[in-house]
Amino acid sequence: MNYPIFLIGFMASGKTSKGKKIARKMEIPFIDLDRVIEEQEKQTITDIFETKGESYFRKLEAKILRQFPKDLKAVIAVGGGAPCFYDNIQYMNYLGTSVFLKRSKQRILGRLRQNKDKRPLVAKLNDQELKDFIEQGLANRNSFYEQAEFIFDADEQKINKLIAVLTN
Repeated sequence: MNYPIFLIGFMASGKTSKGKKIARKMEIPFIDLDRVIEEQEKQTITDIFETKGESYFRKLEAKILRQFPKDLKAVIAVGGGAPCFYDNIQYMNYLGTSVFLKRSKQRILGRLRQNKDKRPLVAKLNDQELKDFIEQGLANRNSFYEQAEFIFDADEQKINKLIAVLTN
């Protein structure tokens, strides 16, 4: 297996929570790409989208992604849209190992309902709008996510199984 390990998947798929567990068990650092961007820009992702636009954000995301060195022993969680722009999924596959944390629409919906207020893109959506948002997002992004080296069913499988695969 090649490092770094990139965790990809839709919003609320568990990239950050599972990423931290994987990194802790493997005794390597955990990096959240969105946090790196926020630190560099000294703005939240929401503020970047609002003040500079999505196009600026996506270019910055791709640029920072390409600053990670090959063989960096770390688990890196990327935003849900990151694999879908500027050939980022191909770059992640070239640089290291990508893992798609696959979740069902129902599980994503349940997870988003619990913390909508922390997610500006969905904070003001009602239940039907949230369902539509998830369906549309998955329809647009799954073809990118499925290019990952590993597809992990995060609804059905325990994280220890993924760690075992990654460490063998």
